[in-house]
Amino acid sequence: MDCYEAALVYAKERKQFGSPIASYQLVQEKLVNMLIEITKGQLVSYQLGRLMDLGKARSAQISLAKKNNVNVARFCARTARELLGAGGISLENSPIRHMANIESVYTYEGTDDMHTLIIGSDITGLPAFGK
Repeated sequence: MDCYEAALVYAKERKQFGSPIASYQLVQEKLVNMLIEITKGQLVSYQLGRLMDLGKARSAQISLAKKNNVNVARFCARTARELLGAGGISLENSPIRHMANIESVYTYEGTDDMHTLIIGSDITGLPAFGK
């Protein structure tokens, strides 16, 4: 959410050719896509929380939520960094810090790959862990 908010504020303030860059179609598309993915991730987390409260959450559902939301975070951090232009690579701006942090979460001990295998095993009934 911080990446989205930082990109939105920047896009409204940054002027190019006399207009805020937020008034351009491709910038709006990026902001819209970020918000859509964030909202879907929030809904996945909300539903998973409901299942956990009922004692009905399965490990594959938890893996699905984690895998999805880390990928959404990567997408949003990358997109926000793009929208901030040259400032997007400055450590003074939060998107690049989030980007570095989320990359470590994504790759830490093969987490994304493990979630993929857990979900794949669940949907096919065939474990691929030992292949």
